[in-house]
Amino acid sequence: MRFLKNYSLLIVVALIVSACGQKEGVYFVNLTDGQEVSSTVLVEMGVNGMEVEPAGEINKGKGHHHIIIDGGYMKTGETIPANETHIHYGKGQTEATIELSPGKHTLTLQFANGIHQSYGEAWSKTITVNVKD
Repeated sequence: MRFLKNYSLLIVVALIVSACGQKEGVYFVNLTDGQEVSSTVLVEMGVNGMEVEPAGEINKGKGHHHIIIDGGYMKTGETIPANETHIHYGKGQTEATIELSPGKHTLTLQFANGIHQSYGEAWSKTITVNVKD
């Protein structure tokens, strides 16, 4: 009988942990590290632990996505530049299409506050994709 109580407790704990979902941070919804893709890439962006909102104001626990092509995460507080390799999604987008040349590329998903200041490494995710010719 005691075994069943302990076993039942383990099941309840497992269900609670499972219900809590993924750990905090950003993630690629539809891409995996090392995936082969075409030159036109649909990127679906996700976040756990913060809320997506358009750029403009700094609100605790909120921000928006950026994709950094062939570069790593930005340090906490650094302003993310807007150029051909640092793409801003300041309207609160969670999906975008990007164009990549053939070959290997890194994609870094970086979450930032309303004035494009990075939330740092903990709120970034880098993967490598292989663009087929």
